[in-house]
Amino acid sequence: MLSQSGRRNKRVFGAGGGRSSPLARLDLVLWGVPLALAALAGILIASTQRQANYADWYQHWVTAAVGMVVALLLARLPLERLLPFKWPIYIAMVASLIAVRLVGTSALGAQSWINIGGFYVQPSEFAKLGAILLLAEVLARHPVDRPVDLVRPVGLISLPWLLVFVQPDLGSSLVFAAVLLVMLFWAGMPGAWVLLLLSPLVTAITAGTLPVLLLGWIPLVGWMAWKSLPWKRVALAISLAVQGLFAVATPWLWQHGLRPHQRARLTLFLDPGQDPLGGGYHLLQSTVGIGSGQIWGTGLMQGSLTKLRFIPEQHTDFIFSALGEETGFLGSVLVVAGFALLMARLLQIAGRARSDYEALVVVGIGAMLMFQVVVNINMTIGLGPITGIPLPWLSYGRSAMIVNFIALGLCASVGRRGRTAQGAW
Repeated sequence: MLSQSGRRNKRVFGAGGGRSSPLARLDLVLWGVPLALAALAGILIASTQRQANYADWYQHWVTAAVGMVVALLLARLPLERLLPFKWPIYIAMVASLIAVRLVGTSALGAQSWINIGGFYVQPSEFAKLGAILLLAEVLARHPVDRPVDLVRPVGLISLPWLLVFVQPDLGSSLVFAAVLLVMLFWAGMPGAWVLLLLSPLVTAITAGTLPVLLLGWIPLVGWMAWKSLPWKRVALAISLAVQGLFAVATPWLWQHGLRPHQRARLTLFLDPGQDPLGGGYHLLQSTVGIGSGQIWGTGLMQGSLTKLRFIPEQHTDFIFSALGEETGFLGSVLVVAGFALLMARLLQIAGRARSDYEALVVVGIGAMLMFQVVVNINMTIGLGPITGIPLPWLSYGRSAMIVNFIALGLCASVGRRGRTAQGAW
């Protein structure tokens, strides 16, 4: 995390550095984990399509190959070269999200894709990366030392967040929020402020589930505001007003602000058996498939539930269920360990970055990837609501795959030019 003294002693934007040969030393974790996941995913996707009338599993590998080439090119590009394009990237990002609303294609209850020459592109995936690049530049120049400093980063991310939320794509909109909070914390915002920003969400959930707990929760939030914010009386009053507003408005918004399928997604994971042939079907079949894999799994291409296509959309959002059935507990743990190892490597790269801007880009990318990993796996095993978030490098999806590899290339660029990188990339 960038401390106050760290920001004073460290350059906001590094310059030059890192002219080593491209083949000097390959970062085995940074490249090896995603490539292994993409290779495994192709087999799992092929397994889900054995009884289908189409077979596009190989396109997952083709897309990964294209993404890998792009990533290797970006790994040679210093991130500062992107700074002059930050506003054009942001404008293009917003324009593409507006275009989705006007000429987009709908699927699975959301209007999230644009048909470009026969290829379906999902602008919200690219918008995540565009938002990270702009937020990193803003936070590097304007660290969050006062509450008023939040206006700029929150305002910049609010527009793309809103455009994604109204598609409606709840999962992707949550990614924007997670990225913002993690980057704010890394940029030096006190942890108590992070809790205060999250407190309305906790209040909303509590108001809809156990409202009696609000009698203790709202005073606690007010106390945190009093202790951590300036203008204590004003901070206390605003905090209590916001919590009260969310406590009162949540029940009404639940009934009138969400569509039936959205409400079902948020509650059925608690008891999918209440609608076993409808909204709870995905989750029930997913947990049965994962459980049937037991310790060692049935073997690749041998899963019965996967073969018979009991789990809808298994090659995309529910690919982890195929992994659990065919590779068992051992394979699932190895994949989770791979993601954890990748996250540790990203944090290492961020800590060794030559500038605050580069560190924030890597941290934002890490937050984007790991939030998707946690939410996707939790929803497939029944520990969270179904939100439609793909599992990086494993779920089928061209846009997500390309964006993940672009993100990988940007991180490799920072790692290659890091203070102790010695030319590694």
